[in-house]
Amino acid sequence: MKITIIGSGNMGGAIAKGLSQGSIFQANDITCTAQTDETLEKMRHINEAFNLTHDNINAVREADIVVIAVKPWRVQSIIEEIRPALQFDKQIIVSIAAGVTFEQLNGFLTKTTTSKAHVNPVIFRVMPNTAIEVKSSMTFISAYNASQEQIDLLISIFNELGNAILIEERLMEAGTALASSGIAFALRYIRAAIEGGVELGFYPKQAQEIVVHTVKGAIDLLLENKSNPEAEIDKVTTPGGITIKGLNEMELSGFTSAVIRGLKASR
Repeated sequence: MKITIIGSGNMGGAIAKGLSQGSIFQANDITCTAQTDETLEKMRHINEAFNLTHDNINAVREADIVVIAVKPWRVQSIIEEIRPALQFDKQIIVSIAAGVTFEQLNGFLTKTTTSKAHVNPVIFRVMPNTAIEVKSSMTFISAYNASQEQIDLLISIFNELGNAILIEERLMEAGTALASSGIAFALRYIRAAIEGGVELGFYPKQAQEIVVHTVKGAIDLLLENKSNPEAEIDKVTTPGGITIKGLNEMELSGFTSAVIRGLKASR
C-alpha cells in the first residue's frame, strides 16, 4: 500500500515521519511533496527512503491514499491540479485542512466533465493535533462515502500516531477546540503551575520537571484505571486537607468555568 502526502510542512512531515516508523507503511511506500527544496531536504534528513518530489500530479498517480496536508486556502487549487490524475474507484482522499467541509471537498473533486464525475470519491477529514510530532496525537476522523473496511484502515493508520476516533463531521469544530486548541490550554495550565512552583521556592527548571511529571502521572492514572477524574481527585482530597483548600480557591477564581468558556470560544 502506498500513500502520498501533499504538503510536507509541520503536520504533513510529522505524519510521514510517524508512519515510516510504524507497521503499516515502509518509508519507500511514502511519497512527500512540497513547494520548496528546503522542505524536501528536511524530509530527506528524516528518512532517505522517502519518495520526494515537487510534482503533485505524478505523486498521486500510484497512491492508494492521498493526504492533502496544505493550508485550507490552498485546498481547492491543489485538488484542481491533481484531479485529472486521481482514480476515485481506487483511491482514498484524506484532507487535514481545518474547516474545509465534505460538501466543499466533494465539490472540488467532482467538478469535471469526464466520466469520473459519476463516481463518488471516498473522502476522509482528519484532524490531528501538534502532539503528532511525538506520535501522541488525539486525532479525529470523519468519513464520507467510505466502507467500514476503509474506516478501519484510516483509524489503524492514525492510531500509529497516537489515538484516533471516528466522529460525525458536525463535531469536527468541537474536536478542534477540545484537542487541537486543547494542547495550548493544557500547556497554559502547566506554565501557570510552573510559575506557581517558582513562587513556592523552586528553581524554574525544577518546577517544570515537577509539574510536567505530575501532569503525566495524572494522565497515566486516568488511562490505566479508566476512571473519572473526580474519582482520582477524591483520593487526594482528605477532609480539611490542603488539596481541597487549593481546589476551592481555584474554583472561586473561576477555574472550571474559564476552561469551558475558553473551549466554547475556540469553536
